[in-house]
Amino acid sequence: MTRGHEDIVRRALRLFDEVIVAVADNAPKQPCFSLAERVDLASQVLADLPGVSVRSFDGLLIDFVRDVGARMVLRGLRALSDFEYEFQLAGMNRRLNPDMETVFLTPAEQHMFVSASMVREIARLQGDVSPFVHPLVVERLTDKFSA
Repeated sequence: MTRGHEDIVRRALRLFDEVIVAVADNAPKQPCFSLAERVDLASQVLADLPGVSVRSFDGLLIDFVRDVGARMVLRGLRALSDFEYEFQLAGMNRRLNPDMETVFLTPAEQHMFVSASMVREIARLQGDVSPFVHPLVVERLTDKFSA
């Protein structure tokens, strides 16, 4: 979870009374941490935010949204390249579940070009990721890549 993710969640709370952070079991992205570890990290990083819960899912997003009784999905967009993929995804999700809407937010400019994969690579090469992630995430990345 990057500071950009945190920023989007904090700003989402201005728009919605409840925010469910959905952590996908997305093996093709080759995440650094297990699904359980990512849920735990996100839960701890966002613990100070009332109205936020963190849950995992491993199927289609539309099914998760339906299962939790939501009607809206909030997605973060960093760059134009994100928009093309996210636009296609939103269209497909709408086709599969016409009752679900997708809303996009952009992170604050200081987080605009930070991606989890970049942070992971910097950490793997023993670089300083502290400007990009919560101190708890820094600690876990350091432990992961110093072994």
